[in-house]
Amino acid sequence: MSETIIYGKSTCPHTKRALAAHPQARFVDILASGANLEEMLKLSGGLRRIPVIVHDGETTVGFNRGS
Repeated sequence: MSETIIYGKSTCPHTKRALAAHPQARFVDILASGANLEEMLKLSGGLRRIPVIVHDGETTVGFNRGS
């Protein structure tokens, strides 16, 4: 079974849409700790754009589906 991890902010509308599309995903709040933010930045190649979605070893930056 694969795991989906979504890095973002709970107040971000794009993060909310990503979480709704992936209800089983584990949410990592980048505002909760500096370590969470650093991990997200490593995965995104330094881009400060959320959400960052990791699924099956592939990383996607941003979420526009459903807009």
